[in-house]
Amino acid sequence: MDFGFTAEDEAFRAEARAWLSEHREGAQDRRTWERALGKAGWIGLGWSEAGYGNRTATLTQQVVWAEEYARSGAPARSGHIGEKLLAPTLLAHGSEEQKARFLPPIAVGEELWCQGYSEPGAGSDLAGVRTKAERASDGTYRVTGQKIWTSLAHEADWCFVLARTEPESRRHHGLSFLLVPMDQPGRVEVRPIRQMTGTSDFNEVFFDGAHAEHVVGGAGAGWQVAMSLLGFERGVSTLAQQIGFAAELGRVVEAAVRSGAVADPVVRERLVRQWAELRVMRWNALRTLGSSGDAGAPSVAKLLWGGWHQRLGELAVQVRGAVASVGPREWAPSTPYELDAAQQLFLFSRADTIYGGSDQVQRTIIAERVLGLPREPKGVV
Repeated sequence: MDFGFTAEDEAFRAEARAWLSEHREGAQDRRTWERALGKAGWIGLGWSEAGYGNRTATLTQQVVWAEEYARSGAPARSGHIGEKLLAPTLLAHGSEEQKARFLPPIAVGEELWCQGYSEPGAGSDLAGVRTKAERASDGTYRVTGQKIWTSLAHEADWCFVLARTEPESRRHHGLSFLLVPMDQPGRVEVRPIRQMTGTSDFNEVFFDGAHAEHVVGGAGAGWQVAMSLLGFERGVSTLAQQIGFAAELGRVVEAAVRSGAVADPVVRERLVRQWAELRVMRWNALRTLGSSGDAGAPSVAKLLWGGWHQRLGELAVQVRGAVASVGPREWAPSTPYELDAAQQLFLFSRADTIYGGSDQVQRTIIAERVLGLPREPKGVV
């Protein structure tokens, strides 16, 4: 598709750039920042409908906003799960009542969401979820089970949960997509997971009879709704992600020059390859934004960026030499060990080919849904 920017797009870019420049430094915390974005109308630009406190924008304007946001160095978003995942899913599958209840608070940055999909025994194999939801006499559900790797659960007001609502059902049958409030003391417990980087972006979430009254798409339709949501997970945001990748690559190149590693022809070749592959990712993302019904596009995108980012993390520590194995300042018993940006990149990127659907799962999706290859026989070791 022709992805040139019009005069209207450039005016939109100037508006976005000016607003971000004026407001990004004043953000006190992530929730306050979400409210500021909502008040200015920057949440919900990509929704298929307006009228929920959001304004809509063209596809090219959504790209402009995503790229300008990434370039500005604005705070990391905590409302993106509600805006980018739940909201499009409600617009596609939710009732009018559900849309009227949940979309306005997302649009103004008042309610934050987390995603209750993965479990200790059901990560990449999402159809193996064991969290159960029993129907109560009043028609609501009581949710019991455990979710894991739940991003921002410690900040969220709500969680959309994939749970088994039909006893004895198996695999993708008998699942429902439930909306569960997190503020249920004694019924919802959040435990942060400490990662290799020392941070705790992910959490375990335990449900013990948690109350849920909203079912999206109807009881038993959870698998279809959940798969629809995953289709919204990658799109315009991929382009913004690549702006961040380009900045990381630039820092790795600078480190290679400072350390003298750039004189090594093998290192130079790897740096050039990373740059070229990043350009290919951008062109692929722009191409797929203009297409419809491409079942394999999200899987191809995930395969491209996951491996690329992991290789960049390896290169980030390689170009620094032995100093990359120690802290950014001389270690002393009284000084906590801290990771610098390159070490954070290396350690965190080890998970890039696992979370969000492992590389093996993405290849299987491409093989079966795009290439039409036979499904892998069940029970084969």
